Amino acid sequence: QVQLVESGGGVVQAGGSLRLSCAASERSFTPLAMAWFRQAPGKEIESVAAISWMGSNTYFADSVKGRITISRDNDKKMVVLQMNSPKPEATSIYYCATAQTTINAGGSSRAYDYWGQGIQVTVSS
Repeated sequence: QVQLVESGGGVVQAGGSLRLSCAASERSFTPLAMAWFRQAPGKEIESVAAISWMGSNTYFADSVKGRITISRDNDKKMVVLQMNSPKPEATSIYYCATAQTTINAGGSSRAYDYWGQGIQVTVSS
C-alpha cells in the first residue's frame, strides 16, 4: 500500500514562508509525476503545482506563480513545496499526490493515483 506522508503545515503569517514536504513510504514504489493540490473550506480542490519525474517540467497555477516553488528528491521519494509570501487566501488543506505511470501529469487531478491525507496550512493576516 503506497502512502504519501505530508509534513510542514501549520500557521504562517502573510508575507512569511512555509515549506511542505511529502514522502512516499513504500520502498518498492517509484513515484513518477508528483504534485500538490489544495482545498479551501467550501471550495473545490484545485491544483497548486506539479513536477515531472526528473524535475525537468513544472506546472504552477496562475494564482501561485511567483510565490511557490516545487522541487523533488527522487532518492528520498520526496516532493517539496516552498511557499513564499503567501496570502490569507492560500489557507487550505494541502494534498500531495503522485502518479504511478505518468512522468509528467501537470495540474490534472485525474492523472494522479495516490494521495496524501492532507495537511492544514493557515495564513494569518
